Amino acid sequence: MKRHLLTFAILLSVLFAMAQKSVLINNVQIFNGKDEKTITGNVLIVNNLISKISTAPIPTNKSGETMIIDGKGKFLMPGLIDAHTHIMMESLSIMELMNSDIQFITINAVKSAEKDLLQGFTTFRDLSGPSFGLQKAIDIGLIAGPRIYPSGAMISQTGGHGDFLSPNDVPRDAAANLDFTERFNFGMIADGEDQVLKRVREQLRLGATQIKLAAGGGVSSYYDPLDVSQFTEEEMKAAVDAAENWGTYVTVHAYTPRAIQTALRAGVVCIDHAQLIDDATAKMVADRGAWLSLQPFTDEGESAYAEGSPNRIKQQTMMRGTDSAYLFAKKYNVKTAFGTDCLFQPKHAANRAGDLTKLLKWYTSYEILKMATSTNAQLLAMSGPRNPYPNKLGVIEEGAYADVLLIDGNPLVNLKILEDYDKAILLIIKDGVIYKNTISK
Repeated sequence: MKRHLLTFAILLSVLFAMAQKSVLINNVQIFNGKDEKTITGNVLIVNNLISKISTAPIPTNKSGETMIIDGKGKFLMPGLIDAHTHIMMESLSIMELMNSDIQFITINAVKSAEKDLLQGFTTFRDLSGPSFGLQKAIDIGLIAGPRIYPSGAMISQTGGHGDFLSPNDVPRDAAANLDFTERFNFGMIADGEDQVLKRVREQLRLGATQIKLAAGGGVSSYYDPLDVSQFTEEEMKAAVDAAENWGTYVTVHAYTPRAIQTALRAGVVCIDHAQLIDDATAKMVADRGAWLSLQPFTDEGESAYAEGSPNRIKQQTMMRGTDSAYLFAKKYNVKTAFGTDCLFQPKHAANRAGDLTKLLKWYTSYEILKMATSTNAQLLAMSGPRNPYPNKLGVIEEGAYADVLLIDGNPLVNLKILEDYDKAILLIIKDGVIYKNTISK
């Protein structure tokens, strides 16, 4: 019953906010996403953009079209950005995904998107899965959820991180039908430069904002040891060329020095994960001006894999490198993004802010909030002309998208309050639309 009431409340809030031409939030402590200090001021939102920020009162017209919210001195910040998500796969186990039809998977993703938005995450970079339809439904207001920068299918070699075919499918006939994961665009297998070009171009045709390749061994996949490199430099270069022809970029799943170095030589500009990186490779990332999209993987809480299983052993091996990966990133001042990689675990997806607070081992609260807002937005903007959201994200600035959160407390002082998001987040506005408002009660 509570769940139905929440959904109804969101619908009413969305309909009411859509009817509003402007929203004025008065008397708030503004964290702009970039500067460590806050200012006491007022913020005017017109349609879906931030129109004015001022320490002085902002006048409004007398027609009553402006909704006025008294912020009561609370903390206003940009909406959070998760730079590594799998919205179609975060709330179902591997077995459920492999044995469900696409309609059931999609319905689960719709529910996940609503929950994610209510945690304060207003933007996702989705790095594997058929999220194009979900993105469209969110953008036109059909459902509630974060903005999505979709990659579409992760492209993998045979025997790579994206190969979930049955063992009996090898050797694979050249005319064989596509597997379930390929047919519905969770992942695509490509071997050789020509196939890589074709698969990359297909994702760009579908609307990918960036391209994702599997460049090394993975935890969830069955056939590839963690230490192996995947794709040749020439194959990855073909993907980079195809992406650059469309004005965007390639990111890769990679843990090890060899996989990372091969990707960098091919022109890849973003490495996702990198938990097993070494000093020389971290310096190479910095020298080339590439990004690390890191996740604070630590061996806490439940695992999606049975103890002692090959996948669990790979996971534990990978996690042992998390600390050094962050230390290397800090040592060489590498551009570093924040992501959760929520996958196959509803409990993890329901506590994204828990990953933010794990970062306190390496960063200050300010550095973390900046990373999860304005820094992540810089990475998203690398999609150039393929960027479906061309105004600024991750900041509270005039002309930026109106994605803001009003917090009861100061996360610059106590970041952990965001873990209790249902209580701490009083107001959620995305694209100028109010999805939650308890400050007025």
